[in-house]
Amino acid sequence: MFIGIDHGTTAMRFSTGKEDFKISREDARHFSVDDLTRLSPLNEIEGIAVCYSMGDGISAITDIRKVNNRGVISQEGAGKHIGGGTRVYDEIKGSGLPAVVIPGLHRGSPTDPRFKAYSHQASPEKIGILYEVTHDLGEDVVVCDASSNTVTLLTTGGRITGAFDACIFAPGTLHGALDVDAIRRIDRGDSKANDAFLHAGVDRTMPPELRVETMAMFAAMECAAMLLINPGARIALAGSMAPAIAPGVEALLSRKVAIYDEWCAARGLARIARDVYSGATGILGLAVER
Repeated sequence: MFIGIDHGTTAMRFSTGKEDFKISREDARHFSVDDLTRLSPLNEIEGIAVCYSMGDGISAITDIRKVNNRGVISQEGAGKHIGGGTRVYDEIKGSGLPAVVIPGLHRGSPTDPRFKAYSHQASPEKIGILYEVTHDLGEDVVVCDASSNTVTLLTTGGRITGAFDACIFAPGTLHGALDVDAIRRIDRGDSKANDAFLHAGVDRTMPPELRVETMAMFAAMECAAMLLINPGARIALAGSMAPAIAPGVEALLSRKVAIYDEWCAARGLARIARDVYSGATGILGLAVER
């Protein structure tokens, strides 16, 4: 049995690819490895793929026993720090179960070097989404994950080409890029940068009647930007807002999009665990170090 663990914005999701469960990130602070028995007896678990925070301290899929500082450069950064993800990671590492840590995408990643104008491109759970979607749609795919934040990734010939991180381009419901007003508030000392990021989504910046339409427009713009690099790529939407924004994205891009649910990341991570522990030496162009 193989398990994928998605460190999402609001919840931790666990999946074998067929069976799933989730717990809030607050409740995850009390997670025990025995909770995995909801999916499988512990002695039948052959491999786990786990995510943690931005994953910017590693660039390869790496055995958890070889990873320092949970695979991150620092706990500081864009995101909400609760402690549930830390608890899950430490429980998995301490259990002795076979596990690999998925990297995020950053300047040390084997993506198109032009994307490295920005220090960070995507967090690790997005790799799970991308792997699940490429399994269904093929090697040339644009995937936009739209929920609390919005992140869009591209594969070309089965390799990750690049991504737009949540703090760069399209807003989500809660989080978004820092505009001029946000920068001024930070400079005045009225807000911390991370707090401004956490409150820059459409739920704070747009009236209710324009929120879905706004997210659809910016998601479509990110997808269109990726299509400049790979015009033949198919398009998929994932995340809690995918069904709501899909009609708008399809209309703006004049093409159909595939829709994936909230379990896409965890199921894709379970697929990664299965393939890694079956001998894969690379996943979407990312090296495997076991």
